[in-house]
Amino acid sequence: MLTQRPTRRQFIQAAGMVAAGAAAFGTAGCLPSTGGPTTSASTGPTTRSYRSRPDLKVPILTTTNTASSAVHGRFFIAPGGPMIADERGEPLWFHPVSGKNVSNFRAQLYAGNPVLTWWEGKVGVGYGVTGELVIADTSYKELRRISAGNGFQADLHEFQITPRDTVLLTAYHQLPANLTKVGGPANGTVLDCIVQELDIASGQVLFEWHSMAKVALEESHATYAKGQPFDYFHINSIDLDSDGNLLISARNTWAVYKIDRGNGAVLWGMGGKKSDFAMGSGTGYAWQHDARRQADGTITLFDDGSSPKIEPQSRGLVLQVDEGLRMVKLRQAYAHGGSGISASSQGNMQVLPNGDVLVGWGSEPYLTQFNANGSIAVDGKFAGTFQSYRAFRLPWTGQPAEKPAVATAKDAGGVAVYASWNGATEVARWEALGGSEAGSLTVVGSAPRSGFETTINVTGQPAYVAARALDASGALLGTSAVVGV
Repeated sequence: MLTQRPTRRQFIQAAGMVAAGAAAFGTAGCLPSTGGPTTSASTGPTTRSYRSRPDLKVPILTTTNTASSAVHGRFFIAPGGPMIADERGEPLWFHPVSGKNVSNFRAQLYAGNPVLTWWEGKVGVGYGVTGELVIADTSYKELRRISAGNGFQADLHEFQITPRDTVLLTAYHQLPANLTKVGGPANGTVLDCIVQELDIASGQVLFEWHSMAKVALEESHATYAKGQPFDYFHINSIDLDSDGNLLISARNTWAVYKIDRGNGAVLWGMGGKKSDFAMGSGTGYAWQHDARRQADGTITLFDDGSSPKIEPQSRGLVLQVDEGLRMVKLRQAYAHGGSGISASSQGNMQVLPNGDVLVGWGSEPYLTQFNANGSIAVDGKFAGTFQSYRAFRLPWTGQPAEKPAVATAKDAGGVAVYASWNGATEVARWEALGGSEAGSLTVVGSAPRSGFETTINVTGQPAYVAARALDASGALLGTSAVVGV
């Protein structure tokens, strides 16, 4: 059933505005303040270790592939660090980041080339209090670190490179505010949410927008908590709209806003207390994340519906939005079925080129790839309580600058050679080289790549070994250092 409410503009005119200023802070929820676990409350390990890379403790992701046609790209997740995994959940690359949180890990294009991007920093109560945006190339070499402009801190929620090689980012900032209308003190503190567009090469701020200048406190569904800044808005995504303007999602107003990229005016708000749209049956959402304009004109988002719980389960939504008639209809909803999954924070929905949809369940340790008709094609689960702010499935080809790694273990019948190459995506087969002298090695065994680390069993007792990686055509990709057995 369609419902018509007063518009945002009517509401703001009636309610008045709190003075604008600079921005940074978020709600309890969006990302835990510490990294991922090493032990689980349930039975079983939560990380894998490898003989050839004992320095890595890689979070375990298990997947159930129910449809062979579901394979498309590699999984990009950040459970304790940036991680790329294949369709079986086997890690291809893991980059531990000590003492910091990591979010928003994915592949993008910068200067016409594929790159990896992520945010890393310190998290407060649901937002990044300090942080930088990182860009790395296909050899995993760091190219740039980007800071927010005008003295603000880059927040964890968004990092999008535009076609003109600018970056869209979020920031939070505390401001004094009269909070009596929302149950707080007259001398309270509010979190202003900021959108910035920066030129990546120069760092120049090209555009800046502040929620406190445009959206009234009374639009919030959040409850004031004594002793904490009031996170009334909680921005969690920015998207470049098809007409060049911006779409932003605000978790705590339950609304998506279209922002004029030139003058910062709010062109419309969809959802929330003062929607400019009539919301059709099934289109309502709460505490949502990741609003995106799709090529067919629809808007997709992840409807958390929880914390506090408003809906029985979280969903990915595809919304048909008529900006002329100001009406929203439900095109498709993607839920896990049964009792479903209820995410208290975070989450995203990605439409894949083949029409499938990938849903990252945010605070819950799951990711799911749905067929376009809503049936499940792939289900993934992290061990223990690992989680990933967002999950993506994207094409990626990586060739690390570092050499492959190798380790050995003797047994009665010979030597086991363990080979790995963190980030090498094109390895199809490993060969073990061995001999009595380090400078004179020959092929003594081989095995197809069987995961992050491959074991090659070698008969006899060579004094020295190395491992070399081959692609599917048999071409040499790289050779490890020589080690003594």
